[in-house]
Amino acid sequence: MKHITLHLRRLALLTLLSVLGLGGCGDSPRYEPLPPGSLVLAFGDSVTYGTGAVQGEDYPTHLWKLTDWGVVNAGIPGDRASTARQRLPALLELHQPKLVIIELGGNDFLRKRPELQVKDDLEVMIRASQDSGAITALVAVPRLSLLRATTGTLKDSAIYAALAEETGAILIPDVFSAILSDDTLKADEIHPNGAGYQVLASGIAERLQAAGVLNP
Repeated sequence: MKHITLHLRRLALLTLLSVLGLGGCGDSPRYEPLPPGSLVLAFGDSVTYGTGAVQGEDYPTHLWKLTDWGVVNAGIPGDRASTARQRLPALLELHQPKLVIIELGGNDFLRKRPELQVKDDLEVMIRASQDSGAITALVAVPRLSLLRATTGTLKDSAIYAALAEETGAILIPDVFSAILSDDTLKADEIHPNGAGYQVLASGIAERLQAAGVLNP
């Protein structure tokens, strides 16, 4: 537990620095806090699903415990941005979420899809979520390769910061890359373990709090 706490503090500092860096542009939106019970759609691939941890240790479950929101886990292992964009509209209509958290792109990168194509797919999903009336957050994903994952040198793909700037989506930077660069927080080269998912949820909560979506 002490080890996890140290990582949470370190990643909270990373998040704070990212917030300060974004604050200078003056375009980052501020929101009213979502009340307890608000429905949140966690939309993504195996990282949202929770691959690498036992049931109940996925990040949407941890986020629910941190926020008291109703968090729907809509993660599908192996999903790509190119296919996920097709299933999102039905989920938006079904759940009518107040907040959508998008975590996608890793499987596209592993298949060496051009980043600009991945960016286009993510933008379609961000715009669809925003058009539905939901606040939209985007988890930055590293430009995954097995070599970089093995050597612990992962950094966020630049497309995520660009998308946040262009669409006004809330960016969740640095956290996922930091987890996959730390052997104690990952189950394999591309998935967090139980402790890693707890850190991911805490990093998301910190950034949502900074944007005003979550009460301190």
